[in-house]
Amino acid sequence: MEDRTLLDFLAQAEKLKCNTRHSWTSSDRHESVAEHSWRLVLMAYLMKDEFPDTDIAKVMLMCAVHDLGEAVTGDIPAFEKTKADEKVEEKAVAGLFDTLPEPYHAELTQLFAEMEERKTPEAKLYKALDKLEALIQHNEAKIATWLPLEYDLQMTYGSKECSFCTYMEHLRETVREDSRVKIRKESEQQ
Repeated sequence: MEDRTLLDFLAQAEKLKCNTRHSWTSSDRHESVAEHSWRLVLMAYLMKDEFPDTDIAKVMLMCAVHDLGEAVTGDIPAFEKTKADEKVEEKAVAGLFDTLPEPYHAELTQLFAEMEERKTPEAKLYKALDKLEALIQHNEAKIATWLPLEYDLQMTYGSKECSFCTYMEHLRETVREDSRVKIRKESEQQ
């Protein structure tokens, strides 16, 4: 890849460090999109023993690039994102990939199509982890940062995505229980 092409693409991706998400960190500041993606990659790596027949390197790549469109669009919380927003984000991703030479353009375009279809074990795992990471982050943040609708979302969000295997269902239930404990402790302090 030519130096300028690489540096220009990285400059666009750098916006993920600047664009914040709805989620808060345990240190009481908004999380960046890049921070979410970083931990998602780490989560994927830590799944390799649970999913020995799954291409974990591919899952890690999915996790690393899944929010690239938000470098252009910024983050829109899942509970506010519309189909129109998704189309704008898809167009942003395609525009970013159009700046890349082959084989990167084709590989990443194909990867995003696989992620969207969610039929492969890798795509299913990436999507479940993406949902869980947001829930885990909410559990780590102060409950005062939660919106009223997030009390319900902590119980329901990601359940469908985690239903593809017993391990992920169990992990989802553990995260749900952490949410229950957090809510219970908050109500006891009031």
